[in-house]
Amino acid sequence: MKTLKSYITTRKNQDPIFAENFDNGYEDFKIGVLLKIAREEAGLTQEQLAKKLKTKKSAISRIENHAEDIKLSTIEKFAFALGKKIRIEVA
Repeated sequence: MKTLKSYITTRKNQDPIFAENFDNGYEDFKIGVLLKIAREEAGLTQEQLAKKLKTKKSAISRIENHAEDIKLSTIEKFAFALGKKIRIEVA
């Protein structure tokens, strides 16, 4: 049985559209995970953070689980509410 990593590598090499979509999806997923970790480290629930941001719990869940097309200003507000700063790096 192939490992997931080898499957993804093979598929990306064979299908450029898959490769592009996978990489973009991974970046979106990673941002959501980082925001979720920051919230949890701050000891806040989604509901508590939503109250700080004057939004709904469902909005926080959507940001953490489906971070595609998230505005930089939203990420800044999210981080500020957690007492964090964001840092953007182009590598």
